[in-house]
Amino acid sequence: MTLPMILPGATLGVLGGGQLGRMFTIAALTMGYRVIVLDPDKNSPAGMIASEHICADYRDAAALERMSRECAAVTTEFENVHADSLRILARHTIVRPGGDAVAIVQDRAQEKSFLRDNGFATAPFALVNTAADLEAALKATGFPALLKISRFGYDGKGQMKVNSLDEAKTAYAAMGNEICVVEGFLPLVAELSVVLARDHAGKTACYPAAENQHRNGILDISMVPARVSQKIADQARDMAVGIAGKLNYCGVMAVEFFLLEGDRIVVNEIAPRPHNSGHYTLDACLTDQFEQQVRALCGLPLGEPRLFSPVVMVNLLGDVWGDSQPAWGALLKHPNIKLHLYGKQAARPGRKMGHFNCVAQTLEAGLATALAARAAIGVEGAPSDAREPAA
Repeated sequence: MTLPMILPGATLGVLGGGQLGRMFTIAALTMGYRVIVLDPDKNSPAGMIASEHICADYRDAAALERMSRECAAVTTEFENVHADSLRILARHTIVRPGGDAVAIVQDRAQEKSFLRDNGFATAPFALVNTAADLEAALKATGFPALLKISRFGYDGKGQMKVNSLDEAKTAYAAMGNEICVVEGFLPLVAELSVVLARDHAGKTACYPAAENQHRNGILDISMVPARVSQKIADQARDMAVGIAGKLNYCGVMAVEFFLLEGDRIVVNEIAPRPHNSGHYTLDACLTDQFEQQVRALCGLPLGEPRLFSPVVMVNLLGDVWGDSQPAWGALLKHPNIKLHLYGKQAARPGRKMGHFNCVAQTLEAGLATALAARAAIGVEGAPSDAREPAA
């Protein structure tokens, strides 16, 4: 059955008012839609520019009722919104992605089990329901290992590296004795991600694989196209498409991968939303990931994801601000750099405040310019080299 398209002039809703919601809102407003943002923060970046901002909790019954009544379709900007809120909205309006898919991905234990049960390779892992499970779990993964809280962790939060059973017990207690996942370390060659869109009929549009470098658990730099063979890039794309299909997913999502020695890739995490490593699409692709999110939500044909040029994306964290604005002139003097700031009022260390994209004729040239520009505005230290094996 062909579903009717939701056309410009209609009202769309988004749960979450952070930077991803802001960029979705910009895309939707540009295309002629109204946007209602539901977010409990009165200063949310998306709420400041939306047609309307409902300042309420994501589980607030009256707010959800209003969203379902006024919005032709609703999406979410982050995975930690309660899946039941999506299910409640879906009784009365279109919701993409659906609550069932988000429920799997927002819980690491469910996510890892889903991947394993559907034949997708992951790092060695074991589930920890109580402290009594720790010893057996760590025997299965070996040391060192990562202990990750199962729900509501992101950007390196809710996880700790452990080198012994005693360290694991201390870390588990620090996490409130919540359900956790223990993951074994792998010798990494690189970290990759694939952002894709999937519509309600199962058609997909994939962006090129990004090569990512992290610092303190937060994405630092993305390079596109990734410096991997076409075989690896195709394999990552096919795995991402397969995962989206198994989830019966509709919307934009990202899959993060570890590239191992011997040209083997395993799945790290799934993000049921636009992704930080997909921000390069704003300046280097025909259709960016946020317009794609609007298209998938509204039942429009997915846009062409073609990459126009090599590009390097650099995250800008609150550490750069200090007591004043960064030296933007040193960055904007480069005509091939595009700056995107998120409208957040308070800059804090580790907080994502913006990013910039550097487009160039070659990836090497783009990386050289991007690194020089980030140093000029006060980003200290060289980026991590994800190509070195991890400990």
